[in-house]
Amino acid sequence: MLKLRKSELTHTHMNRVIYIFFALLALSACDSPQNPSVSTPPNIILVMTDDQGYGDLGIHGNPFIRTPVLDSLAKKSTRIDPFYVSPVCAPTRSSLMTGRYHLRTGVYDTYNGGAMMATEAVTVAEVLAHNGYHTAMVGKWHLGDTYPLRPMDQGFQYYLAHKGGGIGQPGDDFENFIRGDSSYFDPYLWENGKQVRREGYCSDIFTDQAIQYIREHKLEKPSEPFFLYLSYNAPHTPLQLPEKYDHEYKEMEYGPADFEVSGDRVSKMNSRDMEAARKVYGMVSNIDDNLGRLLNALEELDIEENTLVVFMTDNGPQQRRYTAGLNQGKGSVMEGGIRVPCMFYWKGVLQENRVISNPSAHIDMMPTLLEFAGIPYEGDMDGISLYPALTGENETLEERPLFFVWARGYPQRYSNMAVRKGKYKLVGQTKHGEADDLLKLFDLEDDPYELKDVSMEYPEVKTGLLKELDHWYEEIIVSPHLLEPPRIVIGSEHENPVTLGRNDWKGPKAMQWSSDEAFGYYDIAVVDPGPYDVKMIFRDHLPAAGEARIRTGTRQYWITISDTTLQEINLENVVLDPGDHSFEGWYQVRSAVYSPICIEIEKRVK
Repeated sequence: MLKLRKSELTHTHMNRVIYIFFALLALSACDSPQNPSVSTPPNIILVMTDDQGYGDLGIHGNPFIRTPVLDSLAKKSTRIDPFYVSPVCAPTRSSLMTGRYHLRTGVYDTYNGGAMMATEAVTVAEVLAHNGYHTAMVGKWHLGDTYPLRPMDQGFQYYLAHKGGGIGQPGDDFENFIRGDSSYFDPYLWENGKQVRREGYCSDIFTDQAIQYIREHKLEKPSEPFFLYLSYNAPHTPLQLPEKYDHEYKEMEYGPADFEVSGDRVSKMNSRDMEAARKVYGMVSNIDDNLGRLLNALEELDIEENTLVVFMTDNGPQQRRYTAGLNQGKGSVMEGGIRVPCMFYWKGVLQENRVISNPSAHIDMMPTLLEFAGIPYEGDMDGISLYPALTGENETLEERPLFFVWARGYPQRYSNMAVRKGKYKLVGQTKHGEADDLLKLFDLEDDPYELKDVSMEYPEVKTGLLKELDHWYEEIIVSPHLLEPPRIVIGSEHENPVTLGRNDWKGPKAMQWSSDEAFGYYDIAVVDPGPYDVKMIFRDHLPAAGEARIRTGTRQYWITISDTTLQEINLENVVLDPGDHSFEGWYQVRSAVYSPICIEIEKRVK
């Protein structure tokens, strides 16, 4: 199950083979007999939405939002509350897929080259596929768009997804990016490595595809269990939605008097915030209706009683709105940024309307799903299986620390970093990497809204959690896939051409990814010298006569351009030296530099 053939490995990639070898040993352990408590492995559907916070559900006290399907599902499910994720999307997704803290997988950010999950990381899809499941992924991937990082390279036998972190973002397909005001409608997507265009609204499209996949699988392979990862990109920005749902919340008036939850805080919202909330609620209501269609399909196909459905979200809300009192939102390690809804529904198997109050997290999803499937697995994971608690075998889980961190780039000690163990949570908000009064301790049982620092009352608790946080940070910051991050493979037989998008751009100027003045480089691994044709695609026509340049390793190529009507520039017969390099491409007019939106590198047929 090697994801890179040895013939395609450069000298710096060869030292990864040992890592892969041990991953394969762990996978081989999965061939042992299934868990006797699982007579028939269930179908598994994992549904996740994007930027839907804890408060964006009617069942959590929001008086405005319409989510009857999700509210009903919550009452029929065994819920885990509190359930934690990372403060932003790509880190959550890598932990969800691997059972490991995101930094161990090479993922450290949402863009700027930080949303590429190492191919050596073993995913839940790979283990399930290795043990008789058919695997499918629909929606938002956000863990790498090029070989060997795509869903099809990471265990999914079918996928339909957009690129980058969102439809229409600079890291997505150029055709979506240039339609920024309507990119959620009729989007260009990728299906099993090939570009396609689908008509309709993105969430409707993804639901249609999920239902079609389930129907076709039931018809063609009724005895084979499936794993479907349905990952909606909504209600992430841009806040685009069908007119029906936009109109539904037009008259919504949002004010503190509407909330009666004891201790609840309501964000101070201006007119822009209120308009964003209306649109987010419309997008969530659309997802709610789509989930209703999905659940109805399971019932119609008579597979509801053999299907485990899990619903969760990836982080807290991006904009200011109702949070059920939780502090802050997306990007923060405070509760509003990392505590999300999580429901497990399996008709006739899991108890309805039950809440497990042991703190759990995204790193627990992979081991939990594997145990539900009856698959033993001995690979490295940071999470634990929640199966005993969900099924009632054990009412409580062993107390353990859960760690949270996020920064633009690599994390700094104590900066937006937290650890929760039992009822206590230590939060670091320092900007200079020192343990000071910005390290705060909260008792979340007495103070779920994180209003009172109890460091002075419980200094021994603070000291103990600080030691655990320090130990974890020192270990995680030298993870092999941070020290040697994933690279984009050029010249493989598995992908030609290769498109370099702005989501994987690196460098300080690359963080201005939507600007024409942004500039960055790509980490690439060349496995064949080529020659290649390199196409640079710009947002608009060229500003003036100048030079098109590319640079990789010690080689630099350029051509003079006088035709300013061009939007694409081709450099032909470019030779790339095998090995690990950085790659840059730009258009230069005297001292001014203009960067392409994307670069296509196509190997010529010999």
